[in-house]
Amino acid sequence: MLNIFKKIAFWEGISLLVLLFIAMPLKYMLDMPLMVKYVGMAHGVLFIVYILLALFLSSKFKWPFSKLALVCFASIVPFGTFYIEKKYFNNSIN
Repeated sequence: MLNIFKKIAFWEGISLLVLLFIAMPLKYMLDMPLMVKYVGMAHGVLFIVYILLALFLSSKFKWPFSKLALVCFASIVPFGTFYIEKKYFNNSIN
């Protein structure tokens, strides 16, 4: 389950960056909203799966609330999921 979470975290982070730095500028600067529709949907699904997996892992590994909160908060900050993966999940769950 941890490997799945790491993969979802990676793709959730990528989708956020694409949404913020490619799709949104295309929509608002070049009047091309179509990419936001598809990237936004993918990001939304990945975000929900990321949060659900974080809750599951928190319960399974008895994380303190502060760690769960940080992991969840990282999903809304650009590059946040990459930081969390490196800090907490690179070698172990602790």
